[in-house]
Amino acid sequence: KADQVLVNSFQFKHQLKNRFNVKAKCIYNPLNVKEIKEKSRINSSKIFKSKKSLKIINVGRFTDQKDQITLLKAVNEIKKKIKFRLIIIGRGKEKNNLVSYIKRNNLSKNIKLINFLDNPFNLIRSSDLFILTSIYEGLPNVLLEAQTLKKFIISSNCPTGPKEILLNGKAGYLFKPRNYKKLANLITSYVKNRKKLSKKIRIGYNNLDRFDFEKNLKKYLNIINSLLY
Repeated sequence: KADQVLVNSFQFKHQLKNRFNVKAKCIYNPLNVKEIKEKSRINSSKIFKSKKSLKIINVGRFTDQKDQITLLKAVNEIKKKIKFRLIIIGRGKEKNNLVSYIKRNNLSKNIKLINFLDNPFNLIRSSDLFILTSIYEGLPNVLLEAQTLKKFIISSNCPTGPKEILLNGKAGYLFKPRNYKKLANLITSYVKNRKKLSKKIRIGYNNLDRFDFEKNLKKYLNIINSLLY
């Protein structure tokens, strides 16, 4: 029997309690804001070239869980209405399916798949919009990284984490997982209301302190000490 169960989101904590009657303690993933900002200033290739196109980015493994096919379906819905450039960074077994969809729907000029990068932060910083389409998560660090770099976020409202990070929609848009038509509408809404929506970016950025690197590492240390002594 474990002395202590730790989870990285309060939503996860409530699920464990409700489903298995397990008491857990939530400690957020430590976020090093300074390091992310410094790495984002390191130059990389200028993939986002056009200033007139909407610059969208997604970072995550090419797996069923990350469900990038929903993102591809969404942008396919709006390709005749909005000029956009989409970069998807990752690797995994779903890559061939993603490539096939892109080719079938004549999206090759708009979308580029990039192999996993140790430092994707320059590309995130260069984007306008970060989109997460996961079916499930724990606490998606990539959303915290996007908030650190002051990007607008559209995320699936999957269990667990996005709703918590985006303050139930106050700091970004949420949509039901796999609902590509809703995602397409939210992308369009962002384009039409970009100035108004900058408020959501500020709210997200101003609430990052709860994920602070040192603050959360101290919580881990306190628990370890309480169990040892």
